[in-house]
Amino acid sequence: MNIASTTCDTAGCKAINLVIAAVIGVLFGGGLIISGMTDPAKIVGFLDPLHGWDPSLAFVMGGAVLVNALAFRRIRQHRNPWFDVKFHLPTRKDIDRQLLAGAAVFGVGWGLGGLCPGPALVSAASGSATAIAFVLAMLAGMLLQHRSVR
Repeated sequence: MNIASTTCDTAGCKAINLVIAAVIGVLFGGGLIISGMTDPAKIVGFLDPLHGWDPSLAFVMGGAVLVNALAFRRIRQHRNPWFDVKFHLPTRKDIDRQLLAGAAVFGVGWGLGGLCPGPALVSAASGSATAIAFVLAMLAGMLLQHRSVR
């Protein structure tokens, strides 16, 4: 079954995609809140095994990896998605300097700030000044990276 049989260029189709994206975003944000991943202290507690290590993040990550692995396997069995013309899966398999540098910046920022993009957006939406600053810095970094690639 392919609801978006050819293209999604009508206002109704785009509206349905936005609603679906919003519902998925709310579910994801709710999961982050319920699991405590919007609390920077929980992340830092996981990354600091010498001072009261909190292993709960490992279980959240393991659950996410399991769900993603199952979904990815299922996606590969279908030719077309329900709400788009094609699947948008990564095609690159190489590891370059940009990927390594981005991963390093992400890891250092995550370790120092206790936030990564998803939880930061959820926390910023709740009005956390720290998360808002993080999101603004993240957007500035994304803009700089985008301009440097051109």
